[in-house]
Amino acid sequence: MQTDTPDRILRIKSVLERTGLSRSTLYRKMQNGTFPKNVQISTRCAGWRESAINAWLHNPMFYSVEAGQ
Repeated sequence: MQTDTPDRILRIKSVLERTGLSRSTLYRKMQNGTFPKNVQISTRCAGWRESAINAWLHNPMFYSVEAGQ
């Protein structure tokens, strides 16, 4: 059963709480391609798609941005 709820955008505080990562580790993993990229919301505001964070949480050790996992 699939729901039609839109993909939420999570702000950095929520992402850090859910993942348990530090801010510097999160950005280092983004740079290495082992964490989902953030989405620009406005000029000074960015967030992450909840579905991408859930995918990373499902398998953080083998997550790869290029593989789309």
